[in-house]
Order: sequence, then C-alpha cells, then structure tokens
Amino acid sequence: MARKKLVVLRNEEPSLDSTNSLNNVRIHVSYGECQRNLAAEIGGYALDGCREFMASDAVGTEGAMICAACGCHRNFHRRVVEAEDV
Repeated sequence: MARKKLVVLRNEEPSLDSTNSLNNVRIHVSYGECQRNLAAEIGGYALDGCREFMASDAVGTEGAMICAACGCHRNFHRRVVEAEDV
C-alpha cells in the first residue's frame, strides 16, 4: 500500500502597500482586468470585460477576495506590481 504525503505550503501575500526596509523600495500591488475564460467548457475563448478588481467586502473577510463587478475570485484578475524608491 502506497503512502501519500501531505505537503502544506504557506504563501504569504505582500500587503497592498509595503516598504522593504533593506533597500527602501515601496511595493504597491493592484489587480487589473479579469482573465477568466467563460467559454472554456465549450472550447472557446471569451472574457467578461471586467476592467478592474473591486472587492465586494471589507479587507480581512472572505468577500474581499470576490470581485463585486464580475463575481469571480481575485486570482482570475491580472496582478500588477509596481515598485518605487522611497
């Protein structure tokens, strides 16, 4: 009988605005247009046209990960990372 290993990886998401104290770089993370393919089940390609992620609830709740405009999870939206020197 084969044994399966359960591996849990912890992925820490940077805060929306954070500053790295080592090199004084400010990182801003935002989420752009939705990349969810709505026609994948039938073999096509169609996007819903949602232009920007808008959280449907306050930060720290489950609703903060759902887009108010298109109803999909934040992971479907294009991640935009901007860094600037402080």
